[in-house]
Amino acid sequence: MSIAGLCTRVALFVLLFIVALPICSAATPLYGYKVVATYPHLTSSYTEGFFYLNGIFYEGTGLDGHSALLALDPQTGQVTQRTSLPPQYFGEGIVDWGPNLYEWTWQSHICFVYDRFSLRQIKQFHYTGEGWGMTRTARELITSDGTSTLRFRNPETFAETRHIVVKDAGKPVEQLNELEYIKGEIYANVWHSDRIARISPKDGHVIAWIDLSGILPENQKIDQESVLNGIAYDVQHDRLFVTGKQWPKVFEIKIVPKT
Repeated sequence: MSIAGLCTRVALFVLLFIVALPICSAATPLYGYKVVATYPHLTSSYTEGFFYLNGIFYEGTGLDGHSALLALDPQTGQVTQRTSLPPQYFGEGIVDWGPNLYEWTWQSHICFVYDRFSLRQIKQFHYTGEGWGMTRTARELITSDGTSTLRFRNPETFAETRHIVVKDAGKPVEQLNELEYIKGEIYANVWHSDRIARISPKDGHVIAWIDLSGILPENQKIDQESVLNGIAYDVQHDRLFVTGKQWPKVFEIKIVPKT
């Protein structure tokens, strides 16, 4: 995406963001974090999708002309496999489903499906609305579109099967972005926020907030768009990872009570 295009995207949402800035209600638990380990991350990667599977970080990156799907070695940060999207597409969230990987796009209404082992494109899905984040349960895909609505989709057709509206103390939480499904909850980055919402997949209420303020010093961010936007979970070893757009590091963290 050009600088002008990126500025337009920011302008479109800035007023809504100010109104819907996530402020934890008194009744909603608030947690902090402890950094357990750090791993290298490519500052060239404008992170839009992120997950961990079988010892590999998978990452979907955005920006027109720079969007790609990457497989990375966590210890070195080096790309072991890569496939680039055609330059007209702005890549967004990614998810694994069986032997395949899905990567959808911001405003092009196309979801690309790849063979996970070769990263060879095998088919496409079409949908309405914008594409932002994506994760899955054992049965469904879960997607965000920048609003307070999360949509559940049939993995075989990409058709919406149901949706929930995410609310904290009755107030909609807008700008939901990158997603991860962890222990029966949906974790969601909120665009331009240092907080992650833990969401009930049943009714959309915010179970708790995780405050990641200060995890990456401001002087290590490339610009104001270098925001928190990556959540990955290692199911086998119960490890939680976070990163952001063009961040130099991936952080392995433990969630702790906020002090």
